[in-house]
Amino acid sequence: MNIGLFGGRFDPIHRGHLALAQAAASRYSLRQVLFVPANVPPHKHKQPLTAFIHRYAMVALGTQDEPGFMASLLEAPEWTSAELRSAGQVRAPAPTWAGVNYSIDTVRRVKQTLRKSDRLFFLIGMDAFKDIAEWHEARALLAECDFIVASRPGYSLRDVAESLPEDLRPPAAVARPFQKQPAKGDLVLPGVTLHLLEGINRSASATAIRAAAAQGKPLTRWLDPRVADYVRKQGLYRGNHT
Repeated sequence: MNIGLFGGRFDPIHRGHLALAQAAASRYSLRQVLFVPANVPPHKHKQPLTAFIHRYAMVALGTQDEPGFMASLLEAPEWTSAELRSAGQVRAPAPTWAGVNYSIDTVRRVKQTLRKSDRLFFLIGMDAFKDIAEWHEARALLAECDFIVASRPGYSLRDVAESLPEDLRPPAAVARPFQKQPAKGDLVLPGVTLHLLEGINRSASATAIRAAAAQGKPLTRWLDPRVADYVRKQGLYRGNHT
């Protein structure tokens, strides 16, 4: 069975996230996609972050009509996980983690629950992938599973290759022709397999969404109506333009 793992802040989850997951599930026959809100993202922990319980609730609301999509507590603080389970709001049990979350640890915990015949895919947008070389144990992470990268116009295959950790990049002579090739198709190199997913046209900016919410503007342009209603009822992002 093919399984997708999609981590992030999800502050809030928006139509761009869902479009990526839907396209990946269709293209690569993903039977499940686990949406994993981070408790403390390692690269953005200095930025304001909405409480985990709200971000998890928004992910649960935004994915509930998508077969195989599931909000996950893989990176939840332990007290939040216990609280949600006791309230019967968790669709499946999952391990918990406290403190800064590293993707390599989450991937390894997921793989411990899989069968040998299962195949794990890591979903990520191009903007995040271009910094992958700076991630914790990036080389090991790329070796643990296939990556599905949501491509964007203007990126070449060479841009993708040069985003990899230095020891995984192809030699310059090999990568030079990549400059003229758009970021699409598969890029298979020793230690890394990338699937470049193009044609996702539902991009959205979480920063712009939070700013719109702070101004009391309608949010259904970017958010599932249930998520937009949750933001309004909980008063999330009021006075926050970041």
